[in-house]
Amino acid sequence: MTSDDGRGADKVIKVLLAEDQGMVREALAALLGLEPDIEVVAQVGRGDEVLAAAREADVDVALLDIEMPGRTGIEAAAELSAALPAVKVVVLTTFGRPGHLRDAMESGARAFLVKDAPAAQLAAAVRKVLAGERVIDPALAAAALAEGANPLTDREREVLRAAAGGATNAELAAALHLSQGTVRNYLSTAIQKLAVRNRAEAVGVARDKGWL
Repeated sequence: MTSDDGRGADKVIKVLLAEDQGMVREALAALLGLEPDIEVVAQVGRGDEVLAAAREADVDVALLDIEMPGRTGIEAAAELSAALPAVKVVVLTTFGRPGHLRDAMESGARAFLVKDAPAAQLAAAVRKVLAGERVIDPALAAAALAEGANPLTDREREVLRAAAGGATNAELAAALHLSQGTVRNYLSTAIQKLAVRNRAEAVGVARDKGWL
């Protein structure tokens, strides 16, 4: 007998859970552990630990938080998709930013959900992605369509991320191995594209939209 997702009825889905907040990670693991066909076989608190843990535990599905030390969930998703394409990735987020949804899908994620989604919805997403489906929070999908594409280039995003800490143009140039004139040009272009007055506002707007 087979289940609705095409897997054997007695097949347990092995899940990796990557979340830097210990209490949240344990709560998610406990909730998923209540499902008879799902087992959390690996847990990590850093994005740069995801690939090794997924390999070691031979997981079917990886649930990745976006904000993690070492590597973001989106970066970890891209790494997993390249190295272990059979592993299905579900990206979880606290803040439903449209830009994050686009980045997650481009990184190879099969699902994008908010962390406070009901446990049954998360469990259902795990089963669906393993069956080859995509699962996207409807509200996030609508927001992403309304927002449009990220207007910033990769270089503009890199410079804005580096500028978030308040570094001077000279410090940014040294850190990014660019000339000060090039840094000024990238910042100026980003400010114009985002229709703001200065770099601080540009960083804020880009972060709010999930473009950094």
